[in-house]
Amino acid sequence: MSPLEATGFTAFILIVLLGLFSTLFGFPGTVLILGASIVFALATGFQAIGLKIIFILILISVAAESLEFLMGVTGAGRIGSSRGGTTASLTGAVIGAVLLTPFFFGLGTLTGGLLGGISGLLMVEINSQLKLKPAARDSYKTLLGRVMGLFAKSFFALIMAVIVLTAIYS
Repeated sequence: MSPLEATGFTAFILIVLLGLFSTLFGFPGTVLILGASIVFALATGFQAIGLKIIFILILISVAAESLEFLMGVTGAGRIGSSRGGTTASLTGAVIGAVLLTPFFFGLGTLTGGLLGGISGLLMVEINSQLKLKPAARDSYKTLLGRVMGLFAKSFFALIMAVIVLTAIYS
C-alpha cells in the first residue's frame, strides 16, 4: 500500500468515526458516513464497497434521518450541544470504549464509545433540567423522545459503520 493510499484509507476511517460520533449532537452523521463510503468506493473502483452496499447504506441513512425527523415532529426536541455536554460525551465515549473493548474487541470499541457518549450527554442534560424551575423543564415525554431519537439515529450510524468496515476488512 502506497503512502497516498494509506493516507486516504486513514482519512476514510476517521470520517466514518466522526460521522458515528457526530450523531450524538444531532448532526447528520449517517449522511457523512454514506458520502465517505461513496467516495471510497469510487476511489477504489468499487472493489471493497460495491453498489449493493452503497444501496443498503442509502436506505439506512434515509431511514435514520426520517426517524429523527418524525421524532422532532412529534414533539421531541434536540439535545443541545453545550460545552459541558460535549465534554461529558467525549469522556463517556472514551470510558465506554475502554470498558467494552476487552470483551467485544472492535465492535466493543464502537458500541462502548456510542453508549458512553449517549450516557454522558444524557447525564448533563438531566442535570441541566433539574436546575430549571419546574415550569421551564421539559416533560418526561419530550426527554424520552429526545433520547430515543438520539439512540435510534446513533444505532443506525453504528450499523452503517459496521457494514462498511466489515466490507473493507473481509
